[in-house]
Amino acid sequence: MPNSFDPNSLLPDPAFLDLHASGEQSGLGEAKEDQKLEVPSRLPVLPVRDVVIFNYTIMPLFVGREASALAVEKALSGSRYLMILTQKDERVENPTAEDLYDVGTVVMIMRMLKLPDGRIKLLVQGVSRAKALSIVQEKPYLEAEVETLPEQEDVPTSVELEAIMRLAREQSERILSLRGIASPDITNVLASIDHPGRLADLIASNLRLRLSEAQQLIATTNPVERLRKVNELLSKEAEVASMQAQIQESAREGIDKAQREYFLREQLKAIRKELGDTAADEDDDTEDLAQALKKAKLPPDAEKEARKQLRRLKAMPGESSEATVIRTYLEWLSELPWEVLSKDRLNITKAAAILNEDHYGLEKVKDRILEFLAIKKLNPNSKSPILCFVGPPGVGKTSLGRSIARSLGRKFQRMSVGGVRDEAEIRGHRRTYVGAMPGRIIQSIRQAGTRNPVIMLDEIDKIGSDYRGDPSSALLEVLDPEQNNTFSDHYLNMPFDLSKVMFICTANVLETIPRPLLDRMELIRLPGYTQQEKLNIAKKYLLSRQTSENGLKPHDLVIDDTVLNRIIGEYTREAGVRNLEREIGSLCRKLARKKASGTKGPFVVDEKELHALLGAPRFLDEDLEAEAAPGVAVGLAWTPAGGEVLQVEVSTMQGKGGIQLTGQLGDVMKESAQAAVSYARAQARKLHIDPDFHSKLDIHIHVPAGATPKDGPSAGVTLATALISALSETPVAANLCMTGEINPARKSAARGWY
Repeated sequence: MPNSFDPNSLLPDPAFLDLHASGEQSGLGEAKEDQKLEVPSRLPVLPVRDVVIFNYTIMPLFVGREASALAVEKALSGSRYLMILTQKDERVENPTAEDLYDVGTVVMIMRMLKLPDGRIKLLVQGVSRAKALSIVQEKPYLEAEVETLPEQEDVPTSVELEAIMRLAREQSERILSLRGIASPDITNVLASIDHPGRLADLIASNLRLRLSEAQQLIATTNPVERLRKVNELLSKEAEVASMQAQIQESAREGIDKAQREYFLREQLKAIRKELGDTAADEDDDTEDLAQALKKAKLPPDAEKEARKQLRRLKAMPGESSEATVIRTYLEWLSELPWEVLSKDRLNITKAAAILNEDHYGLEKVKDRILEFLAIKKLNPNSKSPILCFVGPPGVGKTSLGRSIARSLGRKFQRMSVGGVRDEAEIRGHRRTYVGAMPGRIIQSIRQAGTRNPVIMLDEIDKIGSDYRGDPSSALLEVLDPEQNNTFSDHYLNMPFDLSKVMFICTANVLETIPRPLLDRMELIRLPGYTQQEKLNIAKKYLLSRQTSENGLKPHDLVIDDTVLNRIIGEYTREAGVRNLEREIGSLCRKLARKKASGTKGPFVVDEKELHALLGAPRFLDEDLEAEAAPGVAVGLAWTPAGGEVLQVEVSTMQGKGGIQLTGQLGDVMKESAQAAVSYARAQARKLHIDPDFHSKLDIHIHVPAGATPKDGPSAGVTLATALISALSETPVAANLCMTGEINPARKSAARGWY
């Protein structure tokens, strides 16, 4: 493949002009005007890939193909003339007539040198445009029938021609000036050429032209028209050169400004040093940062990285955006409690008193915390447990976390992860992003100021995931005592020890928590409160808190246990006490209004006054019949707020064995009804019912509260009992509630009875 190279080593004489900005190709040597060239009509052809040679241009070429080398030897053994034709597609290795342009240049070989690697280095000069009429030989090298295209020597002078030539010279000088290579010699050469065709060829040979543009120029025989096309290309090149010069000037100004600011800053520093004005020295900030990092007692790896970043910060201007990023990063490193630990309160008796003071009941949770304290007292290096409180809303899971932190003497940080969908919320963002910061785990550690706080991950069952990542997967490392001693935050990009942190998670249900995450936690279930527990919680905690928040004194409200039980049973229906506290707060607000209006207390709230203040009861317990009708059984249903008591009703009628299910039953509950029918059929003789009831009777199974969707397998035993009761016309005990899954293949009807 022919290539350009530095021609200076191959020049036959000093009459060589290089106008190309890179100095790699092109020159000009002029043949004498009175010299008549006799070009043979048949010439060997040298195909070239990436260059077009113009008239009078001296060009260095590398020849590597065997056929091309044979063509060169043929030319050297004869007239020294070659026909140069450019390939249409430079990827073709052995071009034929169809792969070459038909218009090219006849050149004379001025010098030839064989290289050690077998290639040939040529120095050629264009002598005439020519057209290949036909390829008369393809092997062993290309040979063509050539027709020269002589230059029109006598071009009529005119004002227009003079303007075109002057414009070409001026634009060439402007481009050279923009590139910084203008010289009087080049100006003189351009001014000395008075032929438009030669001027066009000289300029075109030194422009950065695409192959198609150069081929279009060489095929234009009219010198004036060729010069017009060159002027168009010059205009485009002038715009590119002007824009390039502007970009370079803008970059140079930015560099000069930065250097000037650097020198001024160094001079200002020297002046302040001479004046002894150390307080105003801007390096104070960096020194303070270095002292803070030293006091933080970073681990060896973190200290090494901090020193590296501190050196970078000192070496760059303080106003740069990168300096701000590094400074913020170092501040985070210096403010994290790498070695700061809160001292645990290991007095088990006092911790138990604090837990009992803050919460009523919850004995299992309190025992677990006291066990942890006992182990910590006996083995200070023990790992902190990962607890997960599971229970319905309002039973005190979050407040229990605060109470645990108070009993341990540790700092408490609550982090709600419900609805979090971005993994970066847990692991942080990398420092390459604008506005990057650590994840919420590291933020909580920094806010707590110690490395062993109690961190509560609230609503962990409501964590989400999308295209930004899966936060629950990021929590796997956080909540694993075997891994979290080397937790890696993306922002810090170094391990941080979380093994001393006591993590407490809360959830309402377990089904939505991923199994790998659930496996890392110790589950502690918090059941709903009983009526008696709610009464005690209201008396000990809720009444005093709501009277204080609503501006009442403790003696302003007098309410007995009977009224509190009415509030619990008739105005709330929940597993926790959140709505109970709202109702007590509503009662206190109405009494506070009376007190603010001038009515003096104390205010005694009885059952009659209760209905006047809170309105009619919202929930009424169904009266249990002394004896239930056949076909009715009472079941227990689980709900997120605790539980419900449901009556299952079964009616039979003459028919053909149809089964009708009503009451918004789900697919699993419908299958339980089918299983109940199968069990009744299988045990018909033992239960003393008609074995052929399925073909003689239609069965209607209904579960009341028909507008409420119901599902699950635990109603199976209730459905079977109600069905057998209806078929045998035997009533079920009205005070018996049951729950459990039916299994028609076993002799026992259910897995569980309560």
